[in-house]
Amino acid sequence: MRSLHIKNLVKSFNGQQVLKGINLEIPASQITVIIGGSGTGKSVLLKHIVGLVEPDSGEIFFDGLNLLELGRDEMNEVRMCFGMLFQDSALFDSMTVFENIAFPLRQHRKFSERELREIVKERLVDINLSGIEEKYPSELSGGMRKRVGLARAIVLDPEVILYDEPTTGLDPVMARAIDDLIVSTQQRLQATTIIISHDIHSSLRIANKIAMLHDGRVVAEGDPNSFLKSNNKVVTQFFEPVLRREI
Repeated sequence: MRSLHIKNLVKSFNGQQVLKGINLEIPASQITVIIGGSGTGKSVLLKHIVGLVEPDSGEIFFDGLNLLELGRDEMNEVRMCFGMLFQDSALFDSMTVFENIAFPLRQHRKFSERELREIVKERLVDINLSGIEEKYPSELSGGMRKRVGLARAIVLDPEVILYDEPTTGLDPVMARAIDDLIVSTQQRLQATTIIISHDIHSSLRIANKIAMLHDGRVVAEGDPNSFLKSNNKVVTQFFEPVLRREI
């Protein structure tokens, strides 16, 4: 599996600098959680990684390949290696669960209808939601929509999976269930996994590596234990609720 290396990434919007020189190594086949408060540049960084936004300067290397030097066709080919779960799941309301999950397969693969049914069925087993193929997103709970969104994100067996705030809006029980699914999916696919989050408890539970963004820069990175022991003022303020409860 492949690693990502972000070098000196800078981005401004309307004269306001959001990313101020991001340097970050994202190791292959591990779970990296990027944390930080609102407005620190987490989602903007994620959009750069998948090529939805171009930086003002800097480089993004994917297994040694500079993504910012690729043409449109080459970048589209690289995107085939990526799967993404959006914060709101981004399901198509007019499509059934089956049609939502099968959508990437129809776009990028050539399978018979029977093969599509079998693949979607397998993915629903993976997310513990068997038998809901004909339901519509409006008939699902928030947690179920997240899981269906995950099934669609991984249906092409991507090498890199990106999650944008996967536990936002979920109760603690469902948030833990999503965490478990993220871990089991990473282990099954051995995928390089990147999670944007402000959920401290989730980050500590599932991350191999945590990177903290503050004011457009990476101010700390390491394993979860190093964050709990950190003397960095920004880190200790962010983790204060956890430290106070001795979790």
